[in-house]
Amino acid sequence: MSRATLNQDENLSFIVQYQLLPKETSQLDLYFSIPTDMGIDETTLNEVDFFNANIKSHCAYYSEQLHLPLVQSRFISQNKGQKTGYRLNLNLFCYQIRIALDADVKAVLQLKEADVFFPEATLLVEQIQGLLKKLRRYTPPDNKLKSYFQNADNYLSWHTEQAFLKLLANGPKSSDFSEERAIIIDFCQQENQYRAEQSYNSQVTLDDPNRITNKMKLLERLIEYGVVFNKQTVDLTLNLKRVVKGLVTGVIMAFVMFIVLNARSNFQEVTLALIALLGVIYGLRETFKEDLTQWAWRIMQRGRPKWRNKFKSSVSDDIVCTQTIWLEHIRKRDLPKEVIQLLRQRRQQNKQAANLMHFCSKNHVNLSEFLPGYDELQQRITFNMASFVRYLKKGAGKLYTLDGQKVSKRSVERRYQINLVLRFTSNQEVQLERYKLTMNRSEIVAIELMNEEPNK
Repeated sequence: MSRATLNQDENLSFIVQYQLLPKETSQLDLYFSIPTDMGIDETTLNEVDFFNANIKSHCAYYSEQLHLPLVQSRFISQNKGQKTGYRLNLNLFCYQIRIALDADVKAVLQLKEADVFFPEATLLVEQIQGLLKKLRRYTPPDNKLKSYFQNADNYLSWHTEQAFLKLLANGPKSSDFSEERAIIIDFCQQENQYRAEQSYNSQVTLDDPNRITNKMKLLERLIEYGVVFNKQTVDLTLNLKRVVKGLVTGVIMAFVMFIVLNARSNFQEVTLALIALLGVIYGLRETFKEDLTQWAWRIMQRGRPKWRNKFKSSVSDDIVCTQTIWLEHIRKRDLPKEVIQLLRQRRQQNKQAANLMHFCSKNHVNLSEFLPGYDELQQRITFNMASFVRYLKKGAGKLYTLDGQKVSKRSVERRYQINLVLRFTSNQEVQLERYKLTMNRSEIVAIELMNEEPNK
């Protein structure tokens, strides 16, 4: 069974990702238990706005070989295939190098001890050098194919240089590892010189940080062609909204017309009293129409999916995978029994009044087989919690301590804890986990996978 993983991304975002097999159907459920003192509920956080601004889905081909030593150069051969086939294989290889490099650099940056950090970093240099040599071993003679190669080579060279410069800038500092540091710097200089020899970028572009960065973002999108699927989002609620609005308007108009006709029969002629009564009736209609529409809409759409993402191949335009999404504020009685049981395992002091929000993603893969060498797709969903921050209080307190006869104080920030239950269903097997998200106004401080806790 493939498992869903939840990891922190940027300061205020986290990622849930899982793999999908051909013709597989799976379902991801996330239950957010949000403390009431955060001030987040259905009146302050609109689900549609939150989805459009803060939830992003991504789907691409995936391989278990996520780390550089395992990446294979299956595309590099002098075959005489179609141009689209060469470009697709080239992109698959380059995209996988980029993903693997980013994963390994992120892992090395977690090493805080210099005597562990620098040997791992230099090993990473050796691995990426070998892969870049394999990439450059065969340069296609065809001019059109050559342009694909040059774009990919230019981007990978620049991206690897940036990755290792980031490694040096953010890693531990130590004068004892000057030799290892020199190896990394020498590699970065070699890649910079290589791009200059190939005339990949003009001097005007190199002199402007914005231009070179934006150019590389464009090249990054080019190597995603055929690997990362194009996403088309369909709003499943549009027709339902029209129906609800029409029904509410019809009912209100029928009621208003009934009152107007009765009022008209009681007044033999147009009088000031009749005009005032009609004004009150139409005023009440406009006052309550919106409220009644919202009330009816919430009842009608409860439990219904709101969006559908269609992921299409950029090569054939075929639909590879569909993702149907639910997002709504729910009541405690709407929680599944196993989720309630998991939340009950919290310690007594952590059981506080909370508002509940439910996210659900149901996925179905349409293809019966993938490209050669790829047996899985990866679905990645990014949640940005920036919309939550605006409701959090800025308050910071003071912590006083007694050190002998001296009283000292330190500033402490206010933190909030959100309990998040993840349920992933695949091939009739269920993965059920509870996470604790600790956050303040500037970042997610920690994401912890919680084991069972006794009731205290």
